[in-house]
Formats: sequence, structure tokens, C-alpha cells
Amino acid sequence: MGSIDKINQLTNNDFTSIFGNVFEKSVWITEKVYKLKPFNDLNELSLKFMHCFENETKINLLEILNLHPELAVEKIMTKESEKEQRNAQLDQCSKEELLEFLKLNKDYKNKFNFPFIIAVANKDKFEILENFRSRIKNNQDIEYEEAKNQVKKIASIRLKNIYKDLFL
Repeated sequence: MGSIDKINQLTNNDFTSIFGNVFEKSVWITEKVYKLKPFNDLNELSLKFMHCFENETKINLLEILNLHPELAVEKIMTKESEKEQRNAQLDQCSKEELLEFLKLNKDYKNKFNFPFIIAVANKDKFEILENFRSRIKNNQDIEYEEAKNQVKKIASIRLKNIYKDLFL
């Protein structure tokens, strides 16, 4: 039996348990995707996840953005976010870096009403800080679109990792 066949045979509970954090703490998207079975391949599964996200209301999209943790300072995170931030060395900040993250997180959230979001995979804390310093200068519309794009990148990476780790 192929990998996608195994996914297509999952119960709603199993599917939700496995894919529930593709979009940070947004199980309702996973539940919508489950109803779109069967999937022909990973690409179709990914497209259906992205389609469900992109067709959410602005209120729901803002909720999803606000479910993301602040970088380097958040204490309680999903296992996915914790691993992603650890791999980006955000748990190894100097005192000065941590203070800068604290200030940027606060200023960014005050300006945009959602936390700074970036797909941290293959980035280190220096590259993330550079992006943070740059993007905080954006206007609301540009940054809202960028945050949504970053959420889709994170979801895509998570989906591929789940597929590789559990179904290949």
C-alpha cells in the first residue's frame, strides 16, 4: 500500500491527530481537509491544505496568525514550534539578542496586532533578527500578506516533514 493510500485510510481522529498542527493550533483546517479525501498524492494534499487556509475569513486568518508563538521568548509552544525555534538557535540567544527579540516582538505586535511570523527552517537567529528588523518597517497591508505567506511556508514544511517521517 502506498503512502497516500495510508493517509486516505486514516480515521478523522487519526488524521487530525497527525496533521492537526500543520497550521499552528488550527485543527479546524485539518478537519476541513479531511473531508476533501481522497488525495491522489502529497501535492494534492498540500494544495487542499493551502486552499482551505486561503479561503478562510479574515477574522479566522488573524486568529491563525495570533496562534503563532513569539520568537525566542515564548515559553509554551507546540512541539513543532519548539523544534523549529531550537533548530534556528533561538534557544541560544545572548542576553542582548534576547532583549532585542523582546523589544521587536512587543513593537511588532503593537503595530500589526499579530506576532512576527517567519518560516525559520534553514535560518539562524542572525538571519531571523535581520528579517525582523526589516519587516517591522512594512505597512499593515504588506506585512499581513507577508505573514500569511510565511504561515503557508511553515505549513508546507510541516506537511512534508510529517509525510517523510510517518509515511515514507
